[in-house]
Amino acid sequence: MSNPTPVPLVAVDVGNTRIKCGRFARGAPVSPHELPLPTATSHLDDLLAPGEDLAVWLDREGIDGAEAEWWIGSVHRAAASRLVGYLRDQLAATQITLLSAGDLPLEVQLPRPDLVGIDRLLAGLAAGRLRDNGQPTIVVDLGTAVTVDAVSAEGAFLGGAIMPGIGMTARAFHEFTDLLPLVDMTELGHQPAALGTSTQDAIRSGLFWGAVGGVRELVARLRQGLERPSLVVLTGGAAPSVAKLLDPGAVFAPHLVLSGIAWAAGCGRENE
Repeated sequence: MSNPTPVPLVAVDVGNTRIKCGRFARGAPVSPHELPLPTATSHLDDLLAPGEDLAVWLDREGIDGAEAEWWIGSVHRAAASRLVGYLRDQLAATQITLLSAGDLPLEVQLPRPDLVGIDRLLAGLAAGRLRDNGQPTIVVDLGTAVTVDAVSAEGAFLGGAIMPGIGMTARAFHEFTDLLPLVDMTELGHQPAALGTSTQDAIRSGLFWGAVGGVRELVARLRQGLERPSLVVLTGGAAPSVAKLLDPGAVFAPHLVLSGIAWAAGCGRENE
């Protein structure tokens, strides 16, 4: 008799500008200091109406949305509500979990863990898997916002800092001034020159190098409060351009939050 096809686990990271999905396989071995990784991913750009793009991805990957386990981490309440409604009403999904801080196997040493962005906690949870035993971790997420957080040597989330993301600041420049143009910062194929010879280039320089400088300073100051040398883990859309400028030993983990969702769902922990 053939073994039944395992139920797919779909991790969903609902951000402030888009939704990221990843398919994970339960039971796949995960070595120490490694993360469960998605076998397929998709970015859904229509935050409040993701159904059409999601249906295309599910069909392409052969995922039965009704049978799948859906594990969701969200920082956008309206988008999460619409997504859950779509899963229930259009896909007839019944296994849906909207994660909160209390669902994570992560100690949070803050007065109100429920008020911390679940993406920060999930990134901290996942980054803790990549460190050596007893090594603190600094987690940098360069997305819509930039977050720089610390995880203790014991694996507890300690908090950190939040500042505007590069794209958010670019939009603010354009919206709150009369003459400054909207500069597209989504595709940073190379480091912009510090000396901008046009208004657009000057904005690119200021936004990029300002973000690098801000993250560098925050990493340095967080390290001062940690007892041992720390591992720096980066994720987010701008991370590849910034990683090599921060720390030679920094680790770039493109699916960090999705992996954190999968780990919270028990993927890779079946034999613990």
